[in-house]
Amino acid sequence: MFAALNVANGEVYGFCQERHRHQEWLKFLRLLDYAMPAHLELHLIGDNYATHKHPKVQRWLARHPRFHMHFTPTSASWLNMVERFFRDLTQNRLRPGIFRDLEELILAIGTYIDRHNENPKPFIWTARASDILEKVTRARRTLYKGRSA
Repeated sequence: MFAALNVANGEVYGFCQERHRHQEWLKFLRLLDYAMPAHLELHLIGDNYATHKHPKVQRWLARHPRFHMHFTPTSASWLNMVERFFRDLTQNRLRPGIFRDLEELILAIGTYIDRHNENPKPFIWTARASDILEKVTRARRTLYKGRSA
């Protein structure tokens, strides 16, 4: 699943695909390009998955300057607010669900997104900056532990 979260109003745009290659990412980008008003600049936050940085994706982005890609640092997906939506989707719909096939799973995801978008609310980040910075410091210490300078 590819998803985009409108941080201003909490709306989610989801796109389920059987595969997660650059071709499917480009389809999702085209969907967003069509769905979003042409005058808006679109800032997308993504992880460092190769799909998001494929040369064909880079060429498409160069031809669509209203799209601005920003990448989270490795192991910092928590910085991307759409991950919060994925967590809620998983906890509230996927874990308690039983799906007989892929089609049923995709339908459940689509229905969850539709219901969410009936009354969307922006996610409010309640973590304190000092707590976040401490978490980053701990993560860096762990990541670089044992490496020579």
